Amino acid sequence: MPPSTTLKLQDFVRTIPDFPQPGIRFRDITPLLRSPEAFRAAVEAMADRYRGQKVDVVTAAEARGFIFAAPLALALRAGFVPVRKPGKLPFDTHSFHYELEYGANTLEVHVDGILPGQKVLVVDDLLATGGTVEACCKLVEKCGAEVAGCVFLIELTELEGAKRIAQYSPFCLIKY
Repeated sequence: MPPSTTLKLQDFVRTIPDFPQPGIRFRDITPLLRSPEAFRAAVEAMADRYRGQKVDVVTAAEARGFIFAAPLALALRAGFVPVRKPGKLPFDTHSFHYELEYGANTLEVHVDGILPGQKVLVVDDLLATGGTVEACCKLVEKCGAEVAGCVFLIELTELEGAKRIAQYSPFCLIKY
């Protein structure tokens, strides 16, 4: 069910003004997730973009990226490998430390999660400044793998995150 002909995915995204602070327009995806038709259409539209390409692994940083990454991995017949905050994974990890506008963070992945030479699709629900997804891509590369692309449900275009990660061919279903 292609979303362009049967559903307008934007109709399932609610805008909450002044959340979590004044001046912010929060894009709430819970109405989309509540609708099996809209959720399925979003995952299928993401998958359609990468069908026929070799994708070995789909990865996402916690937590909302997991919502789309796991069903997308199934649709692409690929594995799903979570990227987590430090101390959340029980086995040996690769880690990547990065700076953001508002501080620093570290992401980790199991050392046997993403293998050298694999093609990895990076997923998140929303592309804002691109800092976290760029860190995910660098972590994928640190594992010796190749980023096959980056896919998002929503892009906040005014924050220009797509420019920051342009080398990874970002693809977004909805743009604000």
